[in-house]
Amino acid sequence: MPEPIKTIPMKATAKQLKIIETLKSKSSLKQQIYDNTCEAFRLIKEELQHISETLNSALIEDDPRVHLWYQDHGSFSAELKVAGDLLVFNMHSNVFQFDREHEIWKTDYIQNDVSAGYSGIINIYNFLADSFKYNRQEDLGYLIARIYINKNNHFFVQGKRQSGFSFTTLGSNVIDKKSVTQIVQAAVQYCLDFDLLVPPYDAVKLVTVGQIHQHINDARISTGKRLGFQFRSDDIDK
Repeated sequence: MPEPIKTIPMKATAKQLKIIETLKSKSSLKQQIYDNTCEAFRLIKEELQHISETLNSALIEDDPRVHLWYQDHGSFSAELKVAGDLLVFNMHSNVFQFDREHEIWKTDYIQNDVSAGYSGIINIYNFLADSFKYNRQEDLGYLIARIYINKNNHFFVQGKRQSGFSFTTLGSNVIDKKSVTQIVQAAVQYCLDFDLLVPPYDAVKLVTVGQIHQHINDARISTGKRLGFQFRSDDIDK
């Protein structure tokens, strides 16, 4: 039986060695961050289910029409229906680095270890529950918070000014069950306080034939909690 042909490894050039080293270090770093983000998202989903069950048991005696409903959509998405609101928690599958203009680069934490500036991201969106119930594709949702998690399991939350998210400094907080509970509770409270407003008359005084037909057939005139309004206080903090 003939012996298998042996390939003679070529000597890598300096540039190739640099590429290999970068691949090894960055791939390992990003995989660690991805694993940390997955674990954080698992804790979030556990908390969403827990808060749903806990609050429902207290609400059922007062008004069975008012309840929370949790739904797991797999590895990257989960929902919590809170009465007429829907919170969508979405984990991004990629790892990111902050742009060079971000304030985070000025911190000692990142200046001492640049690799700590890479992070996974979990987004929290607020929609009207009816937008999904009636499949209103034109309806608007609002990003109310972003959770950033790095290689050390350190995290911070970028969110609405009025949201109550208190974790705003990277390097001083580790993502764990206690912090996840605080984040979920702040998100629920914020969406309950974030009321649907009537749009300005001039913003909706004109409507096309197609839109009104859609409204008759599907109730699809675009709706959002701040449709027609723009509040600076609703901007995501930078």
